[in-house]
Amino acid sequence: MTKSRVHILVEGIVQGVGFRPFVYNLARKHGLSGWVLNDEKGVQIEVEGEKDIIQGFLSSLKASPPQARIENILTHDLPPVGDKSFEIRESERGGERSALVPPDIAICGDCLREFSDQKDRRVHYPFINCTNCGPRFTIIRDVPYDREKTTMAIFKMCSACEKEYRDPGNRRFHAEPNACPDCGPGLRLLDPAGREIAGPDPAGETRKLLKNGVVVAVKGMGGFHLAVSARNEEAVSRLRSRKYREDKPFALMARDLGVIRELCEADGEAEKLLESREAPIVVLPMKTGARVASSVAPFQNTLGMMLPYTPLHRLLFDGELDCLVMTSGNMSDEPIAYRDEEARKRLAEIADYFLFHNREIHTRCDDSVIKPFRGGTVFLRRARGYVPAPIPLARGGKSVLALGAELKNTFCLTKGSSAFVSHHIGDLENFETLKSFQEGIAHFRRFFEIEPGLVAYDLHPDYLSTRHAREIPLPRVGVQHHYAHALSVMAEHGLAGPALAVTMDGTGYGDDGTIWGGEFLEVSLQGYRRLAHIRYIPLPGGEQGIREPWRMAAVYLDRIAGEKLAGLDIPFVRELDLEKWSVLKAAVRRGINSPPCSSAGRLFDAVSALLGVRGAARYEGQAAIELEQAARRGEPGEYLFGLDEIKGILNIDPDPVIQAVVEEIRKGTDKSVISARFHNSVARVIARVAGWMRDRTGHSSLILSGGVFQNHFLLGRVFELLEGSGFSIYINRLVPANDGGISLGQAYYAMHQ
Repeated sequence: MTKSRVHILVEGIVQGVGFRPFVYNLARKHGLSGWVLNDEKGVQIEVEGEKDIIQGFLSSLKASPPQARIENILTHDLPPVGDKSFEIRESERGGERSALVPPDIAICGDCLREFSDQKDRRVHYPFINCTNCGPRFTIIRDVPYDREKTTMAIFKMCSACEKEYRDPGNRRFHAEPNACPDCGPGLRLLDPAGREIAGPDPAGETRKLLKNGVVVAVKGMGGFHLAVSARNEEAVSRLRSRKYREDKPFALMARDLGVIRELCEADGEAEKLLESREAPIVVLPMKTGARVASSVAPFQNTLGMMLPYTPLHRLLFDGELDCLVMTSGNMSDEPIAYRDEEARKRLAEIADYFLFHNREIHTRCDDSVIKPFRGGTVFLRRARGYVPAPIPLARGGKSVLALGAELKNTFCLTKGSSAFVSHHIGDLENFETLKSFQEGIAHFRRFFEIEPGLVAYDLHPDYLSTRHAREIPLPRVGVQHHYAHALSVMAEHGLAGPALAVTMDGTGYGDDGTIWGGEFLEVSLQGYRRLAHIRYIPLPGGEQGIREPWRMAAVYLDRIAGEKLAGLDIPFVRELDLEKWSVLKAAVRRGINSPPCSSAGRLFDAVSALLGVRGAARYEGQAAIELEQAARRGEPGEYLFGLDEIKGILNIDPDPVIQAVVEEIRKGTDKSVISARFHNSVARVIARVAGWMRDRTGHSSLILSGGVFQNHFLLGRVFELLEGSGFSIYINRLVPANDGGISLGQAYYAMHQ
């Protein structure tokens, strides 16, 4: 039989996931000769043998290892050279980089069995891993992904580990973080003065501390967590006070699924997410009477739960200690600490003890946060387990850098038809976060060898990301905030438009210089047209009006009641500081620091304050979140918004709804009923205006995005109202609907200009 030879390039996440040994064993199974190696493009293969057997090999190649993600398989024929065997060659370097870096992966079942086996040489070893699990993104310094290019380079493997590493039949073949207690990283427990706590079992000593209510900073995979027992109210309260985190919920890590089932309502889909290789924090409904400290999630009926995703985490639990607060190791509003000395300085006033390890973290990466929704998932925060896997785009374009927004910042770089959205950076409101943002951009540019030709940024002139854009010596394009929200959904779903979009959030800079946030748009890759919006109202005190929702409530009441406001017989008015309101009202009437806004988020704030749910917010979105929590499920009632077309643009007037809410409060209607009816009203007006826009434009593709749509009570009602009405509804699934998705939308626009 005549022999053939084929060269194959496999692109995608194919390094550090056991792909070369998979290819080696597959080639031997098919009786083919040749070689396989890693390089900057991905995995290069040459196989020689009979033509039909090579075709069978190519078909089998798609059944890749579980952690791999094949983007392309490119082939071309070569003349046979007469190889007698198949071999794995050393990595090559020097070409243009297109190899993808795998995300960090939770401990796999095989490693977990060894970890628990008293006879195994790695029993209870905190850094056990193989090609199917362990750190990747956070330890890689450069590509191709080889040990010398990771932070594991300083650990010389012992003979037993080296043997595994060199054996193509072993699942630790070229597992770059491979190690054991004899040759790999170890743990140290330090007291507040930096003295090491002597003893053979630092993890065991940490467990004792946690049981005694001590706050411990634990170095994990992508940074530090601050840990306390989630059952200990005094300890959780102490952590909350030290971290200056007044109300925002803490994430919890449970020993196993049984503990999560005790605390939360978790169906099969939620449990799959919890046990997935990404192991995100999953937001779940809390069971009534769940036995956790009340300070874990004040004013909430949900808990953010995750399972131990590293072997070190497994060592922190036992039969008695089964649930821990595992919150990001930072002071509120700062990025997560990830270097040892940095952690000792920044966390010194919070943590009582520090559990360190000596495997360096090269790139910080916080935990991902996810909510299940209608048979799928949505991101609240996209980071560990998912980044830096690219988001595939339906069409390619020029390489661009998009700088995102101010809050929940991410940046995005594009290359060909791939968008590399960064891990969660945080709120760009201080030097530490700005530094993390700038370091991250430099790292991604180097990592993926991307030289952007255009920079995209938000139109808000005072955002730090916008200021940073001005410092980059490249052509720039500003992208309106709410248009970018819509574009992020278009990028995910391969839409070019035209389509309709409803984008609702707290604030975004409008192209007319006002603050937008309740927008109904016609969108395409060429631009957008504003078709409708929530009626403008002053935002009293600017940023202070966001932090103090009572101000929005008072302004809405002033608009419907005027001078009769003080006589309204409702608790909100009885408790209102009329002297303070008088000063504020005068400023509003004169237009002093009271910019007009069309914000849906501020409307939710106003209703939250009117109902006595939340008059002063301690974290972004708190008033609206707690208003959603208060809503009674199953309540069918609703109120009516006013609709008024002015110069071809539909104005959506909330005043009738505010009036109805006031009347309900006066009648003594329960706040849970009023909240539900308000949510139903917003969903109804979205559906009505969507129908009006379709009649005007003929478009039936409808995009929903923006932070308000993280409210699943509202989002679910919109779906229910529009199902069967002929609309194709698109939402964010791969990036957050909040400002964490803005950079993808900016990039999608810029790469096609």
